[in-house]
Amino acid sequence: MPRIALLVQDPDTARRLELHLHSKVYQVVVLQQTSSALGMLYADPPEILLIEITEAEAGDTKAFLEELKHDSYFSMMPIIGLLPNSLVSPEQLERYPLDDFITYPINYPLLLSRVALAEQRIRRILDNNPLTRLPGNTSIQIAIERALGKPLAVCYLDINNFKPFNDTYGFSRGDEVIRMVARIINNAVKEVGGSGFSGHIGGDDFVFIVPLTQAETVCRTIIENFRLVVQDLFGDREKDNGFYLAKNRKGGVEEIPLLGVAIAVVPTDGDRFKHPGMISEAISELKKQAKKSAESAYVIGRRKR
Repeated sequence: MPRIALLVQDPDTARRLELHLHSKVYQVVVLQQTSSALGMLYADPPEILLIEITEAEAGDTKAFLEELKHDSYFSMMPIIGLLPNSLVSPEQLERYPLDDFITYPINYPLLLSRVALAEQRIRRILDNNPLTRLPGNTSIQIAIERALGKPLAVCYLDINNFKPFNDTYGFSRGDEVIRMVARIINNAVKEVGGSGFSGHIGGDDFVFIVPLTQAETVCRTIIENFRLVVQDLFGDREKDNGFYLAKNRKGGVEEIPLLGVAIAVVPTDGDRFKHPGMISEAISELKKQAKKSAESAYVIGRRKR
């Protein structure tokens, strides 16, 4: 069942909400302050958010919701507002990026129905990768289409030598690497502001889109942060050697280089690209160049970095 976060100040109200949601077998986490809630949501993201909006805290709540909705990680998460009647008007509701709302006093059967509908909507429209929670192929396709002709860069990333690492160290270690890379990408993209996008195609393949002027900075940040993460994946001997020993498909032992990332960067400004398929063709060629390097590398256009 989906995990639901409650951001409600009154403990009694939060307790009643939690009991009703538990009655429908929802998992519930209770938060109490917007100032600390954002960090908790990033640390352990829910699927649905129920948030109380009061006249006294309207400004802080609005800023909190806008930050959530501008983040690729949470942009598709349903947010249901709990409002007093005084805030229910077209003018007032336009201020908050809500997906649904219910007024006080709470009609709990109605609220549970709204939650169930939100759950159905999220299952239909959310294509986020279940491992990393980043947007998947449908969202990536839309983001690339929107980038065409704009001063942006579509960047494709995959992990060098990931399959032998997965085979040697196990799928759970491989999944953790995938999650770490997702966090590294998402955090680096977030640093450039609201125009960034990060998505997960599947496996060790990712796409992120950033302003063209920031593309090199983001690539360098990702590579440096990944380099630091790799230090924790291998022992001192492997790090000193720059490789680890693993069996190949023929059963022999060979030296496998430590993990790295290859990033292909395609600028989308101008009228060079007419449709996303042309972007894919350009990425394919650039990726081959990036993967020639023994270490992490990125390639922009015809220029290798």
